[in-house]
Amino acid sequence: MKFSQDVFDAICDEIASGRSLRSICKDEGMPHRGAVQKWLREDEALQIQYARAREDQADTIFDECLSIADQYDRGTDNGDGGVDHIQRARLRIDTRKWMAGKMRPKKYGDKLAIGGDDEMDPIKTEETGQAATKLATLLSGIAERSGTTGNPAGE
Repeated sequence: MKFSQDVFDAICDEIASGRSLRSICKDEGMPHRGAVQKWLREDEALQIQYARAREDQADTIFDECLSIADQYDRGTDNGDGGVDHIQRARLRIDTRKWMAGKMRPKKYGDKLAIGGDDEMDPIKTEETGQAATKLATLLSGIAERSGTTGNPAGE
């Protein structure tokens, strides 16, 4: 299929609403997935538009998690105490959380905050009085017993 901005816009709208590219390309009148990928490789403006659609898709998927969780309340029971429904809901939510975290890691991804990146000050170390003095005394005693100078750099 020849490139059409209208078709590409429709694809991006569908992606933003939560659909996968694979399912969209199966629809009648839509290009093959390989054609869409070729368009993306060849045009930076399309790449930007597509990336924005994927970001919107992550937001949509994240919103679905709340909707799924809300539909399973204590009133749902098929004789199993609702366990099957809850397990299905948990799987659906976990899958969506994982996808949203991969699509928009800065917004939905797991964060391990240690420090030193663009959004966080670097880790700082400083002597804190008694603890530093006690440590220095211990290190000096070890150095005396072992016959070293006590200077970690060996100077």
